[in-house]
Amino acid sequence: MNISVIIPAKDEQESIPELSQWISRVMQQHGFSYEVIFVDDGSTDGTWEEIQKQNLINSSFKGVKFNRNFGKSAALHTAFKLAQGEVVITMDADLQDSPDEIPELYRLIKEEGFQLVSGWKKKRHDPISKTLPSKFFNYVTRKISGIHLHDFNCGLKAYRQEVVKNITIYGEMHRYIPVIAKWNGYGKIGEKVVQHQARKYGYTKFGLERF
Repeated sequence: MNISVIIPAKDEQESIPELSQWISRVMQQHGFSYEVIFVDDGSTDGTWEEIQKQNLINSSFKGVKFNRNFGKSAALHTAFKLAQGEVVITMDADLQDSPDEIPELYRLIKEEGFQLVSGWKKKRHDPISKTLPSKFFNYVTRKISGIHLHDFNCGLKAYRQEVVKNITIYGEMHRYIPVIAKWNGYGKIGEKVVQHQARKYGYTKFGLERF
């Protein structure tokens, strides 16, 4: 399998149908074999029902359901263990990450030899109350880690499969995945400027089911 796309989702009922159609279109255009793993992180709306609908439409779409909100690190960790693709791509469910970036991220891993590629949303639509703390976090993390990324916390990332199978994340450690990867010997880390889509629906902030 070429690609596993991992998408943590909490209360994203409205965005999932459009995002799923978009991913399907990109995959078909480029002839990728793929799976999409949605992780419903304790949603209180119809997110899980929408994920189930996507599975009925296309069996490449799969789902994991947490019975309460465990956070993004737990969602990613669970999906990393399930992923079968040679390249694993993570993205947010809120339509701010563009699936059109997938082919180039895949190429950077497979052809350029990167072990991890992180997106950089150079032009952001976020309010200054969000961008200033983010810039400070990125500056401090660059200085401490020696990894020269502009946007450590960007949800859009690509990994060689062996990377996600050999790292453990919990708590808020998803913010530091490039650092953890480097600590585990995966030091060829790249960065790609990616589109930042304007979100249509406004911002949203261990037992499990899966299919």
